[in-house]
Amino acid sequence: MDEVRIRPAVADDAAGMARVHVETWRETYRGLMRDEVLDRPGFEASRHKFWTAAITDPRFARNRIAVAHRGDELIGIAMAGPPMDAGADASWSAQLYVLYVYAAHHGSGAGGGLLDAVIDPGEPAALWVADPNPRAQAFYRKHGFAPDGTSKVDDGVGEIRMVRAGR
Repeated sequence: MDEVRIRPAVADDAAGMARVHVETWRETYRGLMRDEVLDRPGFEASRHKFWTAAITDPRFARNRIAVAHRGDELIGIAMAGPPMDAGADASWSAQLYVLYVYAAHHGSGAGGGLLDAVIDPGEPAALWVADPNPRAQAFYRKHGFAPDGTSKVDDGVGEIRMVRAGR
C-alpha cells in the first residue's frame, strides 16, 4: 500500500475535500446525528463551496488547511486557525476546526500527520470532539489534549472541548 503523504490544500482539492468531509461525517456520526442532516440533498455541494472559500478567500488566510493522500486517493482533511470560542482566560492560540480521515485509513498515520500539519506540535490548542466518540478522544489524548470540562450540543451531537498546553 502506498505511503501516506500530507500537504497543504490547494483550490483544486476542494471537490475531493467536500467528498471526504461528507463521507467521513456519515461514517463518524451515523447514529449520533439525525439522518436528515447527513443525507440532505446538496450536502456535498455546500461543503464544496465551504472548502473553496476556506482555501481561496483572503478572510481565511490565517487558517492552515492540509490534505492526506495515499497514492492518488484523498483520504483525510484538516483545518485549524485562530481560536473561535476562546474567552479572555484561554490558554491556547490555535483551534482545530476539522480533522477527518476515512475509517479504512485509521491507524495509518494520516490523522497525526494532518494534526501536525495544521497545528505545530508545541502550540497550545483547543478543539471540540463528539461525545461519545472514544476513538477520536483517545487519538487527541495521545496528542496531548485533555477535556477541560466544557461541553455543548451542536446539530444534535454532544461535544466536549479538549485543550493542549504548549510544550
